[in-house]
Formats: sequence, structure tokens, C-alpha cells
Amino acid sequence: MHLPAWNLSNRIRPLLTVLAATACGALLAGLLPLRPAVTADPGERSLPGARAVIDAARYPSLQAAFDAVPPEGGMVQLPPGTFEITEPLRLGRGDVQLRGAGAATHIVNKNTEGKSALIVAHPDGEKVKKEDRLWRVHLADFRITGNEQSGHGIEAILCEEIHLEGVTVSYHGGEGIRLDRCYEDPRIVDCLITYNKSTGVNLLGCHDIVVTGCQFEENQDALHCFDGFNLCLTGSCVDDHLGNGVVIENTYGSVLAGNMIEECNAAAVILDRDCYGITISANVIAHNGAGVDLRDAHGCAVSANTFTIMKTDALRIGPGSNRITATGNSFANSLISGEGEVRRQKGDLAAAGLVLEGTSDNVIAGNGFSSVKPKAIELRGEASRRILFSGNGLTDVESDHDQLQDSVLEGNLLPAE
Repeated sequence: MHLPAWNLSNRIRPLLTVLAATACGALLAGLLPLRPAVTADPGERSLPGARAVIDAARYPSLQAAFDAVPPEGGMVQLPPGTFEITEPLRLGRGDVQLRGAGAATHIVNKNTEGKSALIVAHPDGEKVKKEDRLWRVHLADFRITGNEQSGHGIEAILCEEIHLEGVTVSYHGGEGIRLDRCYEDPRIVDCLITYNKSTGVNLLGCHDIVVTGCQFEENQDALHCFDGFNLCLTGSCVDDHLGNGVVIENTYGSVLAGNMIEECNAAAVILDRDCYGITISANVIAHNGAGVDLRDAHGCAVSANTFTIMKTDALRIGPGSNRITATGNSFANSLISGEGEVRRQKGDLAAAGLVLEGTSDNVIAGNGFSSVKPKAIELRGEASRRILFSGNGLTDVESDHDQLQDSVLEGNLLPAE
């Protein structure tokens, strides 16, 4: 039976009115989107080229998750938790990111046979062909600790463009981080390296290295860079080391700038074994056993550093070093001029100056030496020659600079009589 047109319209109109009002109300309440929502359909194709993230929580062990990385690389997500290991974890793929949940992801090395916690290396190890080396491994946001009988924390061998970011590496029996011939562009940024029995970061045969924004505390030495090129160590804090701070050997073209190096029992910085073309600038070097020790360094600059309350030899230019430029540095004790007294207590008043020991062809200009002992400039060993000593300020000090041979001494502000 067909209803009259007016009757059909009368029946539909109320329903349309209700639906329209409901939709408008939902829009105003924010319950409906202004544009249609796009929802993922599990049956649809994924983004071309995308790889699934490996969730380590779904695997029986961390090693099983690492082994699941395909040959072309991928990402392993480490969950929060404490994960004890007794054998080294091995990551043998390139183009990999291994990312945790910050300090909440804690890997604990229980090994007591001197084995490392995490080894990043090609499965062929030392025999890997150059063209098959690992590239672009990114370790980020986790904590890894050991014990006095364990080995290194993170050990990478022949891995190019390795990147460590936001990693805490502590309490290992060996070194904290060891990069062994990771030649191309290694980066260590925003990491905490503490309480390791050997060196905090050991860089062996690396090139174009960035270590920035890191904190080093109570390792044996903080950082070694041996047989390398172009270290850029900036904006880091080195504190309370049992041995030395930074030791650089057989390396050139490097810069140490804007770092705080404090209370190392031995030297703050050592350059040895044919170092050249290195700049040490704008650092605070405070209260260490010794300061910057140039044992075998050439054509280097030491500028705009603050050497304060150094126990011995704030800056030493040894017989194996020459052609050094030292400018704009401050060598001082803890005197507060406005108060007219030293801030350090009796028994902690040492504040050393510059030592020249059988060296030649150096520029010492525009430095300030105030209340340092035993002398502002101390000469040792064979005579130092061809020294330009100019425009320096000497206050409340004794100095041997007037005994320099074949040298130019001019324009210096000498201690008041």
C-alpha cells in the first residue's frame, strides 16, 4: 500500500530533526571530528620500506632480541627493568638503534671473569673485511653497570659512525666505554661515565671524534685518545679522578674547550707521543694534582684557561715540547680581592704556575700570575731558549723569567717591590 506523500513526509521529518540535533550537539561537544578520521586497517599494506620495531620485552632474553635484527638493520626497544647477564651481549648488525627507557632500563653485568657487558662488532670480529664493517650503530637511553671483576662496559670494535647518547656506564672492572678503531666519526654525547676501575672512555685509533656534554666521575683516568685524529672534547665535566683527567697521545688537530676539569689526583691534561696542532682553550682546570703537562707536544695553543689552586705545575712545557703558544691564561690561588683573604683553609693553599723545562721557541704572552708558588715561572733542567715573554702580569709572586736565554722579555707588569 502506498502512503500519501504528505503522510510520508510527516513521518520522516521528526526523525531527521532528531538526527540533526544529535549530530550538532556531538560536534559542539567535540565528540565528532570536523573531518573524517582515518583509522588503520590491519589488513592494509604498511608504509613501504618500514620495518617492525623489535620489542625486547617479547623475547626470552636481550640477546634473542639483538639476534632478531635483520641484516638490513632495525630498532630494538629495551623495556624498563633490571636485566642481569653473565655473558657479553653481542650486537653484530649495522644501521641499528638500541634504545632503552633511560635509567629505568638497567643492564647488570654479573660476570666475574673480566668479560665485557656489551660488545658491538661484526660476527667476523678482527677478520672482518673493510667493506663489511659495521656502520651507524646508535646506543641510547639505558644504564649499564658491572663489578670489579667484570670487563669493559661497552666495547665497540671496527664500527664506523657509532653514536652513544644518554647512556650511563658505571662500576666496571675495566673501561667504561672502549672504542677500538672505530675510525669514522664516533660520537659520545650526554653520557654519564662513573666509577670504572680503568679509563672512563678509551678511544683507540679513532678519527673525527666528538665527546660533548658528558660527565666523568671517579674513574681511574677520565678519557684517553691514542693514535687518533681530531678529537673534539667540549662542554664536559671531569671530576674526582683517581689518576689523570684527559690523556692524549700520538694525536693531532684536536680541541679541548669549555670543559671543567677538577680534583684529579694526577694531571688534568697530558699531551704525549708526538702530539701536534692541538688547542686547549677556555677550560677551568682546578685543584688537580697537576695541570696541563705538555710532555711531547708541538705547535699547540694553551689559551684562556683558568688554572686555579693547582697543587703542582699548572702548566708544564717539557723538554720534548716546543713551539707552544700560551696566552690569556689565569694562574691564581683562592684570594678574594674584596675580602683580602684566601678562601682555602690552611693546608690547602697550593697554587702553582708555569714550568719551562729545556724547551724552546714558545710564546708566553698576556697571562696573569697571581700569588702562585713556588714561582710564577719556574725554570728546570736544561736552559729554555727563544722564549717571547711579553705582556704578562705578575702579582705577589717570584719568577725565573729573567733567567731565560736568547729570549725577548718586554712589557710585563712585575711584582711590586
